[in-house]
Amino acid sequence: GILVDQSISKIGSLDEFFREMKPDEMAEFISETLMENVEDFIDEVMLERNQTLWENLPTGIKRRIYSHVRKQVPQVMENLVTELTFNVESLVDMRQMVVSQMENDRAMMVRMFLRVGQKEINFIWHISAAIGLFFGIIQMGVWLVVPWHWTLVFWAALWGFLTNWLAIWMVFNPIEPKKFMGMTFHGAFMRRQAEVTEVFAHISTRELFTLKQIMNEMMFGPKALQTRKVVKRHVGKLLDTPIVRTALQMTMGWEEYAKLKDTIIDKSIVATMVPISDPELNESRAAKVNDLFLERMSKLTPAEFQNLLRPAFQEDEWILIVLGGVTGALAGWLQLIFGFK
Repeated sequence: GILVDQSISKIGSLDEFFREMKPDEMAEFISETLMENVEDFIDEVMLERNQTLWENLPTGIKRRIYSHVRKQVPQVMENLVTELTFNVESLVDMRQMVVSQMENDRAMMVRMFLRVGQKEINFIWHISAAIGLFFGIIQMGVWLVVPWHWTLVFWAALWGFLTNWLAIWMVFNPIEPKKFMGMTFHGAFMRRQAEVTEVFAHISTRELFTLKQIMNEMMFGPKALQTRKVVKRHVGKLLDTPIVRTALQMTMGWEEYAKLKDTIIDKSIVATMVPISDPELNESRAAKVNDLFLERMSKLTPAEFQNLLRPAFQEDEWILIVLGGVTGALAGWLQLIFGFK
């Protein structure tokens, strides 16, 4: 949630991401895929709804229904996708979508933070060793002056605490490069803005904001009923021409005709998700949104860029720092036991 609020929402809105995917091209791709199996789709729907009627319906009427649907599908899909695009913000909760994804796939969340922050994690590991060595030398000096057993555990705990705090601080600070005694100091994460931008954009567009994820949330998420109303309005047009409507109403009756509409809507949603899930389509849409991410992220100020990763760490930094103190105390105690008997 913090990631979306502090970072992604500042890069762009879901509306912008979806528009960048070129809805008109998506509609064309979906139409072409559906047209390949339109007769099978109609047969499946009609056989499920009223097998006896459909099997006994004259071939001429069936052909007219097939032909009518074929002619209508491209325009219906174009109108449907256009309306979904204009209403994507009201049909999909971006924050909830990302949170749900990460709650359901913890591995993806870990993978994301490792790919974005692996070098910073390595930095903490390496710099902690150097800081620990420095503090250890101070501790050795204190021991020579005050050789009290309890001080070994106390100082080890303090150094463990300070080591982790300092290492984390050095990852994100200074935010802007600062020169001191001829040397430039800059937060480890801040130095990698260009590199992190590419990694973060790639992960976001391939795993968080894919076309499949957005449409899945739209069709089956908390606001699916609203989406269903939009789909019903457009798909219903396939059955609303005089010849199709009259033929079906006369043979099926008003009640069965109404149920047929609901069946078609359900199956249309499922059928639409098949081309939407196509890997090539998703990759081509992701590439378009990726360019938007790169452009927006390159314009972030250092302070805004820091918020890509820092807020998600900040909530739990105290655990790592306290853990440094606890493990430091444990190390001091082991040193006391095995080193000084």
